[in-house]
Amino acid sequence: MGFLIRLLVNALALYLVSRTYAGVSFAPGADVGSILIAALVLGIVNALIRPVLLLLSLPVNLLTLGLFTLVVNGIVLWLVASVTALNVAGFGAAIVGAIILAIISWILDAGVSALGLDGGQR
Repeated sequence: MGFLIRLLVNALALYLVSRTYAGVSFAPGADVGSILIAALVLGIVNALIRPVLLLLSLPVNLLTLGLFTLVVNGIVLWLVASVTALNVAGFGAAIVGAIILAIISWILDAGVSALGLDGGQR
C-alpha cells in the first residue's frame, strides 16, 4: 500500500511541477498513464541510479557543502525525461525543476503523513 501511495504522490508532484514551471512539461497528449509511468521511472532512478551518482560525486559534494546534490537531482530528472513523456527544456531547467519537485514532494509527503495515509511510516 505504501508503494502505491508513494507512486501517486510522485505522479502528482510531477504533474504539479509541469503545471507551475514552464521548463518541465509533459508531451502533448500525455495522459494519466504517461504521468504514472514517469513517476514509476522516477522512483526507479531515485532508488538505483541516484545513490551511485551521489557516491561518485562525493568529493565535489563535500567541497560544495552538499550543493552539488542539486545538480545530481537535475541529472536524475533529466534522465527520467529522456525515457518518458516528460520534457525538460535543458539542463538548467532540469535543475530548477528538480528543486521545485523536491519542494512539492516534501509538501505532499507532509500532507500524506498528517492524514495518516502512509501507514505510520516516517
